[in-house]
Amino acid sequence: MNFHRPVFGSVTLSLLVAAWIIFVVNTAFWTDIFTAFGDHREGLVAFCVGMSALLAALFLSVSVKYITKPIFILAIVSAAASSWFMQKFGVIIDTDMIRNAVHTTPAEAGHLMTPAFFRHMFIYALLPSGLVAVVRIRHLTFGSKLVANLKLIVPLLLIALILSFWQYPTIASTMRNNRIIIKKLNPVMPMVSVAKYYIRQGKEKNIVAAPLDPDANPGVQLAHADKPVVTIIVAGETSRAQNFSLNGYERKTNPQLEKRDIVYFRNASSCGTATEVSLPCMFSLYGRDEYSSDKGLAQENLMDVLAHAGVTVEWWENNTGDKEVATRISKRDFSTENDPRFCVNTECHDQVMIDALGPWLDSIKGNATLVLHQLGSHGPAYYARYSEEERLFRPDCQTAEFADCTSEEITNAYDNTIVAVDHMLAQVIDMLEARSDRIASAMIYMSDHGESLGEKGLYLHGMPYLFAPQEQTHIPFLMWESDSHSNIFGSTTACLATHADDPVSQDNLFHTVLGLMGVEAAHYDPALDLTAQCRAASKPPKAELQSASRRQP
Repeated sequence: MNFHRPVFGSVTLSLLVAAWIIFVVNTAFWTDIFTAFGDHREGLVAFCVGMSALLAALFLSVSVKYITKPIFILAIVSAAASSWFMQKFGVIIDTDMIRNAVHTTPAEAGHLMTPAFFRHMFIYALLPSGLVAVVRIRHLTFGSKLVANLKLIVPLLLIALILSFWQYPTIASTMRNNRIIIKKLNPVMPMVSVAKYYIRQGKEKNIVAAPLDPDANPGVQLAHADKPVVTIIVAGETSRAQNFSLNGYERKTNPQLEKRDIVYFRNASSCGTATEVSLPCMFSLYGRDEYSSDKGLAQENLMDVLAHAGVTVEWWENNTGDKEVATRISKRDFSTENDPRFCVNTECHDQVMIDALGPWLDSIKGNATLVLHQLGSHGPAYYARYSEEERLFRPDCQTAEFADCTSEEITNAYDNTIVAVDHMLAQVIDMLEARSDRIASAMIYMSDHGESLGEKGLYLHGMPYLFAPQEQTHIPFLMWESDSHSNIFGSTTACLATHADDPVSQDNLFHTVLGLMGVEAAHYDPALDLTAQCRAASKPPKAELQSASRRQP
């Protein structure tokens, strides 16, 4: 039995694919457009018809023999995948989100590839793509095709132009006040973001980091410390300040840290809303206003400056990578070790780092800084981030498919991840304090960014910073110092606590760590070192330090 493939003209197929894209997989875009225009019905109609005309003209313009099907199938698949994440999580598929996707791990990607996602892709990607693949396209000769297409493209463009002029004030003001909406135009903006990402990658791949403060050296206090000075930096993941009881949250999500002598900074903000941006930014010299990916790659960072000063520096990775921060220093990746006591399919509980921390501390012979990069509160599989003992809030969402859980269950699962973070940080403090007779230690915890839990229809993170809600940018940030560290450098918890309500950010990390380690560097800025005022208040006169220096053997 012969199968007769349906035959369509290229114009007909182009308009059918355009209609599918416009009316089926752009729900998030049109929903926001209807909301933004409100009662301006004429402006709404003009925009909708004009935008539809432009999209139809776009698909007609690429209906060229031999490339029509590949382009249409690519557009359909891209639109289907983008629509899923836009509708389910409220995310924007911009260049930073593409960078996140490219650098994700198989385990992380696996949590997003739920049965519901595959059903969505079957209906909105595989079926229409299969139909496009099956049909035979009736192409005209080049000259005839050009004329036929232009007979439609030109009127469509004129319609869009006339409508935009007719309602220009309404359209212009509405889109200017709602700039984020155009980023949801599917699949145009996601595909533009992919192109921008790979263009940027091409420029970045040959960047070589320039030395930063190669003459950095131990300051007087560090040079004459009577024991090794050690700072542990815990780089958090996806923890937001709103769910820290230390920050005023009504639930006791920090039961252990509340019993420790810490300083919690209540008004801390992130550099970005995704790890790909925030993590390298917080370790770079540049602040949020100046930082860019290429700038970060083109210059050494905090860890390099510490190494130049003779500090032993090491990075422990339990997330999706160090984002080029640890390129030039010693690094340990726990996902590759895949310890079965803590890990499932290369994804490990953060307790794997606690298990290794004791032996590392016992081996310390000199000044050192260690970064613990947590998996923390990484979603959507919140349930996989905490143990049964840390499962304080129930019922909790036990799946990565949010649609199968209530808002309360999602929040409960997320709060349990904060309990796990609290537990780990308390353990770090206790392990450092137990060794205060032989090391002078301090700990900093700073999350890379926050998380949305359904507020304003948003989930997860990664919104463009300009439009990001506070849930994604207000981060938990805390410090702890041992008595022996305070004795050497003069800063105390009581003094630091007087600045707990000051507005701070990830811009402060670079300079504060240099201050905690007592490292002198040309680019050190005491105005950004949160410990500087406290150390200055207790610093002995310069003559006394010089005398102490002369007495050293």
